[in-house]
Amino acid sequence: MSANSGIEGKVGVLLGGRSAERDVSLNSGGMVLAALRKKGVDAYPFDPRDRGIEALIAERFERVFIALHGRYGEDGTIQGALELLGIPYTGSGVMASALAMDKWRTKLVWHAAGVPTPPYELLGRHTDLAGVVNRLGLPLMIKPANEGSSIGMSKVAQAGDLAEAYALAANYDPVVIAEKFIEGVELTAAVVGGIALPLIRLETPRDFYDYHAKYIAEDTRYIVPCGLPPDAEAILHREVLLAFSTLGCSGWGRVDLMLDRSGKPYFLEVNTSPGMTDHSLVPMAARHAGIAFEDLCVKILQSARVGNVAGNFAAVAGNLAAVAGNLAAGTPGGGSVG
Repeated sequence: MSANSGIEGKVGVLLGGRSAERDVSLNSGGMVLAALRKKGVDAYPFDPRDRGIEALIAERFERVFIALHGRYGEDGTIQGALELLGIPYTGSGVMASALAMDKWRTKLVWHAAGVPTPPYELLGRHTDLAGVVNRLGLPLMIKPANEGSSIGMSKVAQAGDLAEAYALAANYDPVVIAEKFIEGVELTAAVVGGIALPLIRLETPRDFYDYHAKYIAEDTRYIVPCGLPPDAEAILHREVLLAFSTLGCSGWGRVDLMLDRSGKPYFLEVNTSPGMTDHSLVPMAARHAGIAFEDLCVKILQSARVGNVAGNFAAVAGNLAAVAGNLAAGTPGGGSVG
């Protein structure tokens, strides 16, 4: 056992993988690995692109930190393998990981639970794109349903650009979403151990917070404190935790949202295995809350477990009861916080 971390046994850091976010994952995993070792954890890298299940079994890891992003690492695939092997892992379980990775089905669940999310339509090869524009208006965000890091996303301000944006997104996923763009403030909320960390306000001179703005640009602004009054931020923290747990998510993650010009929140997505790079938002929020990067990695690793499905559903049931109570009281979720 490490005197610094309290973590026993051999630990695997899963990184890399086969998704379009491989490079980001290698960066995240490398930083997590270094942080854990600095805290005295007996940690080793494991890249599932290059090594299979047999090798994972042979390593005899006591627990693993999932630093994989995107397909096969954040969509319930690796979580299912670890459940079968009985190896405790970080982040959400199989069901919640798969659901949160799918932006369309996330919206279906949120809509049913009363969690506000922007209006949208699904696009296909034969969709009447002019009709979509007429119904949703412009600008639109065009997204592949099952990608992260803004890969394949476009902001469409002119109807004539919609077909090209659809074709780009369809390169990454057959399910493509056209979502009404919410004019206002972009925020992100890290969740660690059931607690929402300080909100971060994102500002970029680019059309939107795209891959370049996230990982390359030096002119992206990360504003924390986010500028909201404390009581307004507290309200958003409650709604963030509702959005997170309604999908069955647990452990840690990040919730992205927009505030429109009236102060109404619209939830965009949940990341169940967020970036842990030097540009990443969860470590940034943790620092503002007084949690060093090494301590954050240990805290997340300490939450590793298997068989969390029942706990997730209990959290969902509790939060849906809270929604029902709010509706009965005449204060539905999604009200203005400004």
